[in-house]
Amino acid sequence: MTQQANTPVSDPHPEGFTHINAKGEASMVDVTEKAVTAREAVAEAYVEMQPETLRMIVSGEHKKGDVLAVARIAGIQAAKKTADLIPLCHPLMLTKVKVELTPEPEHNRIRIESLCKLAGQTGVEMEALTAASVAALTLYDMCKAVDKTMVISGTKVLEKKGGKSGNWQMASDSSGAQVVSVSGSQAASPSAVGGGVVKVRFFAGLRETLGCEQLPLSLNAEAVTLADVKALLITSHPDWEDALSAKNLLMSVNQQMAKASALVTVGDEVAFFPPVTGG
Repeated sequence: MTQQANTPVSDPHPEGFTHINAKGEASMVDVTEKAVTAREAVAEAYVEMQPETLRMIVSGEHKKGDVLAVARIAGIQAAKKTADLIPLCHPLMLTKVKVELTPEPEHNRIRIESLCKLAGQTGVEMEALTAASVAALTLYDMCKAVDKTMVISGTKVLEKKGGKSGNWQMASDSSGAQVVSVSGSQAASPSAVGGGVVKVRFFAGLRETLGCEQLPLSLNAEAVTLADVKALLITSHPDWEDALSAKNLLMSVNQQMAKASALVTVGDEVAFFPPVTGG
């Protein structure tokens, strides 16, 4: 059988995995040498429901009691238990957890926003997401007897601060679409502005190594190759050279595996990640 030209062959002995090695053995990432810094993350989620369900919650007429108070406590408790729920998360000494539930009658939903903070060696995005998610699930559980049409949606990180990757924020452009802005030591260099922007994402062990999940990268032409994108990233971030030059690095353009010679145009999504092996 002939292998497709743009599909890389998985290395049977991959290097660089940080969570699961080639033998399938799991381990937490070693953060011993990381600096202790102030870290913060904000996440949100929505629970959509029937108008009557929302009215009942807001008015306090629900037979189970104060739905919002119970969901708020559940979210705070969940943030503190994240390491028990997500297998390879580090147990963290959170210094602040805040969960707010805001009724939005115009949309027949409740918006949940969570905030987690600490001074530590790893980020708190998962704690914030867990808080928002469990608060939403608790709200659903409290109300499922009166409204089985409820929908939980829009769970995401809105902002993170601190750590090697600096500050990251989800914002909205003029059309309402969500875009990403990055600041700090890992932000893309603005010197390449000219052609437009592509979205660059990093996965698995590479994300941990670089301390960055995604960033917007400005191009100096309407179309470049994947090799050019990688070179521009290395120029902007010299400390990424070893990781991005690894021979087993996989790349994709718009979710399709691709070679270094593949063309990248403005608006594309480019991803880099270690190979994945299967049994």
